[in-house]
Amino acid sequence: MTTLATGPAARAAKPATMAQALQRALRDAMAEDPSVHVLGEDVGTLGGVFRVTDGLAAEFGDDRCTDTPLAEAGILGTAVGMAMYGLRPVVEMQFDAFAYPSFEQLVSHVAKMRNRTGGAMPMPLTVRIPYGGGIGGVEHHSDSSEAYYMATPGLHVVTPATVEDAYGLLRASIASDDPVVFLEPKRLYWSKSPWSPEAPAAVEPVGRAVVRRPGSSATLITYGPSLPVCLEAAEAARAEGWDLEVVDLRSLVPFDDETVVRSVRRTGRAVVVHESTGFGGPGGEIAARVTERCFHHLEAPVLRVAGFDIPYPPPMQERHHLPGVDRVLDAVARLQWEAEN
Repeated sequence: MTTLATGPAARAAKPATMAQALQRALRDAMAEDPSVHVLGEDVGTLGGVFRVTDGLAAEFGDDRCTDTPLAEAGILGTAVGMAMYGLRPVVEMQFDAFAYPSFEQLVSHVAKMRNRTGGAMPMPLTVRIPYGGGIGGVEHHSDSSEAYYMATPGLHVVTPATVEDAYGLLRASIASDDPVVFLEPKRLYWSKSPWSPEAPAAVEPVGRAVVRRPGSSATLITYGPSLPVCLEAAEAARAEGWDLEVVDLRSLVPFDDETVVRSVRRTGRAVVVHESTGFGGPGGEIAARVTERCFHHLEAPVLRVAGFDIPYPPPMQERHHLPGVDRVLDAVARLQWEAEN
Protein backbone atom coordinates (compact mmCIF):
# COMPACT_ATOMS: atom_id res chain seq x y z
CA MET A 1 0.00 0.00 0.00
CA THR A 2 2.87 2.36 0.73
CA THR A 3 5.75 3.64 -1.31
CA LEU A 4 9.10 3.52 0.39
CA ALA A 5 12.38 5.15 -0.35
CA THR A 6 15.03 2.94 -1.91
CA GLY A 7 18.67 2.41 -0.99
CA PRO A 8 20.05 3.35 2.44
CA ALA A 9 16.88 5.21 3.42
CA ALA A 10 14.77 2.10 2.87
CA ARG A 11 17.18 0.01 4.96
CA ALA A 12 16.76 2.52 7.80
CA ALA A 13 12.97 2.25 7.72
CA LYS A 14 11.37 0.93 10.91
CA PRO A 15 7.75 0.50 11.98
CA ALA A 16 6.32 3.91 12.84
CA THR A 17 2.85 5.12 13.73
CA MET A 18 0.89 7.88 12.03
CA ALA A 19 1.05 9.87 15.27
CA GLN A 20 4.85 9.64 15.24
CA ALA A 21 4.99 10.79 11.62
CA LEU A 22 2.77 13.77 12.40
CA GLN A 23 4.92 14.68 15.39
CA ARG A 24 8.03 14.48 13.25
CA ALA A 25 6.44 16.66 10.58
CA LEU A 26 5.69 19.37 13.14
CA ARG A 27 9.17 19.12 14.62
CA ASP A 28 10.92 19.33 11.24
CA ALA A 29 8.76 22.25 10.13
CA MET A 30 9.49 24.15 13.34
CA ALA A 31 13.21 23.41 13.08
CA GLU A 32 13.42 24.65 9.49
CA ASP A 33 11.19 27.70 9.81
CA PRO A 34 11.05 29.87 12.96
CA SER A 35 7.75 31.33 11.80
CA VAL A 36 6.00 28.00 12.44
CA HIS A 37 4.13 28.08 15.77
CA VAL A 38 1.93 25.39 17.34
CA LEU A 39 -0.95 26.34 19.60
CA GLY A 40 -3.94 24.62 21.15
CA GLU A 41 -5.30 23.05 24.31
CA ASP A 42 -2.72 20.84 26.08
CA VAL A 43 -0.26 20.88 23.17
CA GLY A 44 2.63 21.99 25.39
CA THR A 45 3.11 20.33 28.77
CA LEU A 46 0.90 17.32 27.99
CA GLY A 47 2.08 16.96 24.39
CA GLY A 48 -1.46 16.82 23.02
CA VAL A 49 -4.28 14.47 23.89
CA PHE A 50 -2.95 12.05 21.23
CA ARG A 51 0.69 13.02 22.01
CA VAL A 52 1.26 14.39 18.51
CA THR A 53 2.94 17.51 19.92
CA ASP A 54 4.95 15.59 22.51
CA GLY A 55 8.34 17.19 23.17
CA LEU A 56 7.83 20.28 21.01
CA ALA A 57 7.51 22.71 23.93
CA ALA A 58 10.66 21.31 25.54
CA GLU A 59 12.63 21.65 22.29
CA PHE A 60 11.27 24.93 20.94
CA GLY A 61 9.92 26.68 24.03
CA ASP A 62 6.49 27.67 25.26
CA ASP A 63 6.35 30.67 22.95
CA ARG A 64 6.41 28.40 19.87
CA CYS A 65 4.37 25.49 21.27
CA THR A 66 1.75 27.23 23.33
CA ASP A 67 -0.95 25.91 25.62
CA THR A 68 -4.14 27.92 25.21
CA PRO A 69 -7.33 28.34 27.21
CA LEU A 70 -10.22 26.01 26.37
CA ALA A 71 -11.72 28.47 23.88
CA GLU A 72 -11.62 27.26 20.27
CA ALA A 73 -12.91 30.47 18.74
CA GLY A 74 -10.21 32.39 20.58
CA ILE A 75 -7.52 29.91 19.53
CA LEU A 76 -8.37 30.24 15.86
CA GLY A 77 -8.90 33.98 16.10
CA THR A 78 -5.44 34.33 17.60
CA ALA A 79 -4.01 32.19 14.79
CA VAL A 80 -5.64 34.42 12.18
CA GLY A 81 -3.84 37.42 13.65
CA MET A 82 -0.56 35.50 13.78
CA ALA A 83 -0.89 34.54 10.10
CA MET A 84 -1.71 38.15 9.14
CA TYR A 85 1.55 39.24 10.77
CA GLY A 86 3.71 36.74 8.91
CA LEU A 87 3.75 33.66 11.15
CA ARG A 88 2.70 30.12 10.15
CA PRO A 89 0.44 28.96 12.97
CA VAL A 90 -0.57 25.32 13.31
CA VAL A 91 -3.67 24.96 15.43
CA GLU A 92 -4.69 21.71 17.14
CA MET A 93 -8.35 21.10 17.86
CA GLN A 94 -8.53 18.26 20.37
CA PHE A 95 -11.53 16.54 18.74
CA ASP A 96 -13.62 17.18 15.64
CA ALA A 97 -16.80 18.41 17.32
CA PHE A 98 -14.78 20.70 19.60
CA ALA A 99 -13.88 22.72 16.50
CA TYR A 100 -17.42 23.95 15.86
CA PRO A 101 -17.17 27.02 18.14
CA SER A 102 -14.33 28.20 15.87
CA PHE A 103 -16.31 27.68 12.67
CA GLU A 104 -17.26 31.35 12.40
CA GLN A 105 -13.55 32.25 12.37
CA LEU A 106 -12.93 29.72 9.60
CA VAL A 107 -15.82 30.82 7.41
CA SER A 108 -15.69 34.58 7.95
CA HIS A 109 -11.96 35.20 8.17
CA VAL A 110 -9.66 32.25 7.45
CA ALA A 111 -11.37 31.21 4.21
CA LYS A 112 -11.99 34.74 2.89
CA MET A 113 -8.88 36.71 3.81
CA ARG A 114 -6.87 36.10 0.67
CA ASN A 115 -9.81 36.84 -1.62
CA ARG A 116 -10.86 39.83 0.49
CA THR A 117 -7.43 41.43 0.10
CA GLY A 118 -7.12 40.67 -3.62
CA GLY A 119 -4.37 38.17 -2.92
CA ALA A 120 -2.26 40.68 -1.00
CA MET A 121 -2.57 38.87 2.31
CA PRO A 122 -1.92 35.10 2.34
CA MET A 123 -3.32 32.99 5.15
CA PRO A 124 -0.66 30.31 5.90
CA LEU A 125 -2.65 28.63 8.65
CA THR A 126 -3.07 24.90 9.27
CA VAL A 127 -5.90 23.61 11.45
CA ARG A 128 -5.30 20.04 12.62
CA ILE A 129 -8.53 18.25 13.51
CA PRO A 130 -8.68 14.62 14.72
CA TYR A 131 -11.86 13.22 13.15
CA GLY A 132 -13.96 10.13 12.59
CA GLY A 133 -14.83 7.18 14.80
CA GLY A 134 -13.57 3.77 15.69
CA ILE A 135 -12.00 4.58 19.08
CA GLY A 136 -15.09 4.32 21.27
CA GLY A 137 -15.35 8.07 21.83
CA VAL A 138 -18.41 9.64 23.40
CA GLU A 139 -20.49 12.51 22.02
CA HIS A 140 -18.44 15.34 20.45
CA HIS A 141 -15.45 13.01 20.06
CA SER A 142 -16.21 11.11 16.85
CA ASP A 143 -17.75 13.39 14.23
CA SER A 144 -16.96 13.30 10.52
CA SER A 145 -17.20 16.99 9.72
CA GLU A 146 -15.38 17.12 6.39
CA ALA A 147 -18.45 18.19 4.39
CA TYR A 148 -18.68 21.48 6.33
CA TYR A 149 -15.14 22.41 5.35
CA MET A 150 -15.48 21.15 1.77
CA ALA A 151 -18.45 23.47 1.33
CA THR A 152 -16.46 26.54 2.43
CA PRO A 153 -14.68 28.14 -0.56
CA GLY A 154 -11.17 29.27 0.31
CA LEU A 155 -10.22 26.27 2.43
CA HIS A 156 -8.09 23.32 1.41
CA VAL A 157 -9.20 20.04 3.03
CA VAL A 158 -6.59 17.30 3.40
CA THR A 159 -6.77 13.89 5.10
CA PRO A 160 -3.96 11.29 5.18
CA ALA A 161 -4.52 7.55 5.42
CA THR A 162 -0.92 6.30 5.56
CA VAL A 163 2.12 7.03 7.69
CA GLU A 164 3.99 8.42 4.67
CA ASP A 165 1.16 10.75 3.75
CA ALA A 166 0.75 11.91 7.34
CA TYR A 167 4.27 13.33 7.23
CA GLY A 168 4.34 14.53 3.63
CA LEU A 169 0.89 16.10 3.52
CA LEU A 170 1.31 17.88 6.87
CA ARG A 171 4.64 19.35 5.78
CA ALA A 172 3.04 20.54 2.53
CA SER A 173 0.06 21.98 4.39
CA ILE A 174 2.24 23.97 6.77
CA ALA A 175 4.28 25.30 3.84
CA SER A 176 1.16 26.40 1.95
CA ASP A 177 0.18 30.07 1.81
CA ASP A 178 -3.46 29.00 1.75
CA PRO A 179 -5.39 27.83 4.82
CA VAL A 180 -5.61 24.07 5.23
CA VAL A 181 -8.01 22.03 7.34
CA PHE A 182 -5.91 18.95 8.07
CA LEU A 183 -8.18 16.10 9.12
CA GLU A 184 -6.42 13.33 11.05
CA PRO A 185 -8.25 9.98 11.25
CA LYS A 186 -8.20 9.10 14.94
CA ARG A 187 -8.47 5.36 14.46
CA LEU A 188 -5.33 5.40 12.30
CA TYR A 189 -3.13 7.31 14.77
CA TRP A 190 -1.59 4.03 15.91
CA SER A 191 -1.48 2.30 12.52
CA LYS A 192 2.07 1.35 11.60
CA SER A 193 4.15 1.22 8.46
CA PRO A 194 7.88 0.93 7.78
CA TRP A 195 9.07 4.52 7.64
CA SER A 196 12.31 6.41 8.00
CA PRO A 197 12.01 9.72 9.86
CA GLU A 198 15.52 10.64 8.77
CA ALA A 199 14.75 10.14 5.08
CA PRO A 200 10.96 10.19 4.65
CA ALA A 201 9.75 8.99 1.27
CA ALA A 202 8.43 11.60 -1.11
CA VAL A 203 4.65 11.52 -1.57
CA GLU A 204 2.27 12.90 -4.16
CA PRO A 205 1.48 16.57 -3.52
CA VAL A 206 -1.73 17.94 -2.02
CA GLY A 207 -4.50 17.73 -4.61
CA ARG A 208 -3.44 14.41 -6.13
CA ALA A 209 -5.24 11.14 -5.47
CA VAL A 210 -3.39 7.81 -5.44
CA VAL A 211 -4.43 4.37 -6.65
CA ARG A 212 -3.66 2.20 -3.62
CA ARG A 213 -4.78 -1.04 -5.28
CA PRO A 214 -5.19 -1.52 -9.03
CA GLY A 215 -8.22 -3.40 -10.30
CA SER A 216 -10.48 -3.76 -13.29
CA SER A 217 -14.00 -4.62 -12.10
CA ALA A 218 -15.06 -1.49 -10.15
CA THR A 219 -13.54 1.49 -8.35
CA LEU A 220 -13.80 2.12 -4.60
CA ILE A 221 -13.31 5.86 -4.01
CA THR A 222 -12.38 6.64 -0.42
CA TYR A 223 -10.11 8.56 1.93
CA GLY A 224 -8.80 8.71 5.50
CA PRO A 225 -10.17 6.14 7.98
CA SER A 226 -12.09 4.19 5.32
CA LEU A 227 -9.03 3.34 3.23
CA PRO A 228 -8.05 0.20 5.23
CA VAL A 229 -11.69 -0.94 5.09
CA CYS A 230 -11.75 -0.62 1.31
CA LEU A 231 -8.44 -2.43 0.90
CA GLU A 232 -9.71 -5.29 3.05
CA ALA A 233 -12.97 -5.37 1.08
CA ALA A 234 -11.05 -5.47 -2.19
CA GLU A 235 -9.10 -8.51 -1.04
CA ALA A 236 -12.28 -10.22 0.16
CA ALA A 237 -13.99 -9.46 -3.17
CA ARG A 238 -11.54 -11.67 -5.01
CA ALA A 239 -13.51 -14.68 -3.76
CA GLU A 240 -16.52 -13.35 -5.70
CA GLY A 241 -14.46 -12.79 -8.83
CA TRP A 242 -14.39 -9.00 -8.48
CA ASP A 243 -11.09 -7.20 -9.03
CA LEU A 244 -11.62 -3.87 -7.23
CA GLU A 245 -9.50 -0.77 -7.69
CA VAL A 246 -9.08 1.44 -4.60
CA VAL A 247 -8.50 5.18 -5.02
CA ASP A 248 -7.34 7.16 -1.98
CA LEU A 249 -8.38 10.80 -2.51
CA ARG A 250 -5.94 12.21 0.13
CA SER A 251 -7.24 15.70 -0.61
CA LEU A 252 -10.95 16.57 -0.74
CA VAL A 253 -10.23 20.18 -1.75
CA PRO A 254 -8.61 20.46 -4.28
CA PHE A 255 -10.29 17.37 -5.74
CA ASP A 256 -8.36 15.20 -8.19
CA ASP A 257 -10.92 14.65 -10.96
CA GLU A 258 -8.24 13.34 -13.33
CA THR A 259 -7.25 10.26 -11.31
CA VAL A 260 -10.82 9.42 -10.30
CA VAL A 261 -12.22 9.82 -13.79
CA ARG A 262 -9.42 7.78 -15.36
CA SER A 263 -10.15 4.92 -12.97
CA VAL A 264 -13.95 4.95 -13.29
CA ARG A 265 -13.91 5.25 -17.08
CA ARG A 266 -11.76 2.12 -17.15
CA THR A 267 -13.74 0.04 -14.63
CA GLY A 268 -17.22 1.37 -15.47
CA ARG A 269 -18.48 1.07 -11.90
CA ALA A 270 -17.87 3.07 -8.71
CA VAL A 271 -18.68 3.05 -5.00
CA VAL A 272 -17.84 5.98 -2.73
CA VAL A 273 -17.01 4.96 0.85
CA HIS A 274 -16.72 7.29 3.85
CA GLU A 275 -17.76 7.56 7.51
CA SER A 276 -19.60 10.85 7.16
CA THR A 277 -23.37 10.83 6.70
CA GLY A 278 -24.78 9.92 3.30
CA PHE A 279 -27.28 12.79 3.09
CA GLY A 280 -25.33 15.99 2.49
CA GLY A 281 -22.05 14.13 2.87
CA PRO A 282 -18.95 14.18 0.64
CA GLY A 283 -20.19 11.16 -1.32
CA GLY A 284 -23.00 13.15 -2.91
CA GLU A 285 -20.58 15.65 -4.43
CA ILE A 286 -18.16 12.93 -5.49
CA ALA A 287 -20.90 10.82 -7.08
CA ALA A 288 -22.19 13.86 -8.97
CA ARG A 289 -18.74 14.70 -10.31
CA VAL A 290 -18.14 11.12 -11.40
CA THR A 291 -21.55 10.91 -13.09
CA GLU A 292 -21.05 14.21 -14.93
CA ARG A 293 -17.67 13.17 -16.26
CA CYS A 294 -18.15 9.42 -16.77
CA PHE A 295 -21.83 9.02 -17.66
CA HIS A 296 -21.28 7.28 -20.99
CA HIS A 297 -18.72 4.93 -19.42
CA LEU A 298 -20.83 3.81 -16.45
CA GLU A 299 -22.33 0.33 -16.34
CA ALA A 300 -24.27 1.12 -13.14
CA PRO A 301 -25.23 4.08 -10.93
CA VAL A 302 -22.51 5.41 -8.62
CA LEU A 303 -23.30 4.07 -5.14
CA ARG A 304 -22.42 5.34 -1.70
CA VAL A 305 -21.53 3.50 1.52
CA ALA A 306 -21.57 5.98 4.38
CA GLY A 307 -22.35 6.55 8.03
CA PHE A 308 -26.07 6.63 8.81
CA ASP A 309 -27.95 9.93 8.81
CA ILE A 310 -27.97 10.22 12.59
CA PRO A 311 -25.95 11.99 15.30
CA TYR A 312 -22.87 9.89 16.04
CA PRO A 313 -24.00 6.88 18.12
CA PRO A 314 -22.70 5.73 21.53
CA PRO A 315 -19.49 3.64 21.55
CA MET A 316 -21.27 0.28 21.83
CA GLN A 317 -23.16 0.96 18.59
CA GLU A 318 -20.54 2.64 16.43
CA ARG A 319 -19.56 -0.64 14.75
CA HIS A 320 -23.02 -0.66 13.16
CA HIS A 321 -22.69 2.97 12.07
CA LEU A 322 -19.27 2.81 10.46
CA PRO A 323 -18.95 1.41 6.95
CA GLY A 324 -17.43 -2.05 7.21
CA VAL A 325 -16.24 -4.67 4.76
CA ASP A 326 -19.66 -6.36 4.55
CA ARG A 327 -21.47 -3.11 3.68
CA VAL A 328 -18.88 -2.29 1.02
CA LEU A 329 -19.23 -5.75 -0.53
CA ASP A 330 -23.04 -5.48 -0.41
CA ALA A 331 -22.79 -2.26 -2.44
CA VAL A 332 -20.40 -3.84 -4.92
CA ALA A 333 -22.88 -6.71 -5.33
CA ARG A 334 -25.56 -4.17 -6.35
CA LEU A 335 -23.52 -2.79 -9.27
CA GLN A 336 -25.67 -4.50 -11.91
CA TRP A 337 -23.23 -7.29 -12.65
CA GLU A 338 -26.00 -9.16 -14.47
CA ALA A 339 -25.53 -6.66 -17.32
CA GLU A 340 -22.33 -8.52 -18.23
CA ASN A 341 -23.97 -11.96 -18.24
